[in-house]
Amino acid sequence: MQAGQGIVWGDEMKLGLRGQVRPVWAPRGVAVSQAVQIGWKYIYVAVAINPLTGRLWWAWQQNMKGEEMARIWGIWAKEPAIDGWVWDGARGHTGEDMQTVDAPQVVQPPYAPELNPVERFFRELRRAVEGRVYPTLQAKQDALQPVLEAWQADPKRVRQLCGWGWIRDALEALPTNTQVA
Repeated sequence: MQAGQGIVWGDEMKLGLRGQVRPVWAPRGVAVSQAVQIGWKYIYVAVAINPLTGRLWWAWQQNMKGEEMARIWGIWAKEPAIDGWVWDGARGHTGEDMQTVDAPQVVQPPYAPELNPVERFFRELRRAVEGRVYPTLQAKQDALQPVLEAWQADPKRVRQLCGWGWIRDALEALPTNTQVA
């Protein structure tokens, strides 16, 4: 395996019935209106991306409690293709439950989306589903699921979006015989 090949970046995105108005193109002078949904139901999508290979993992997450997060990330930690995590220092990632996830962890500063390529991926997901009104949270999930599956089936596209130069350079510079205790 190539150096850094099994390092993944991860995060979670809130998906809810509180809609967002998205920018749209329109001829000059034409008033554009969009329906905006206001609801207070949420679910989360957990995503892990390997920027070198373009491999993507995702799962629906019911809440942001440590127990639920550790359940998903713990399953992924058993994947042979995952050697370690990079994620932000949000409270959910640094809590007691997440410390039980058996994989080396690198914690980046919280609220620094420019350091996490998964945030760029979330922008693409939002572009696919926002700006429309959904009758239920399940309908919004159903709209997002094929988008997630399409990205998962296209590692080259994920690599192009998330394989930033500084990440590739850093991971490829790691020694191949690194052992984490």
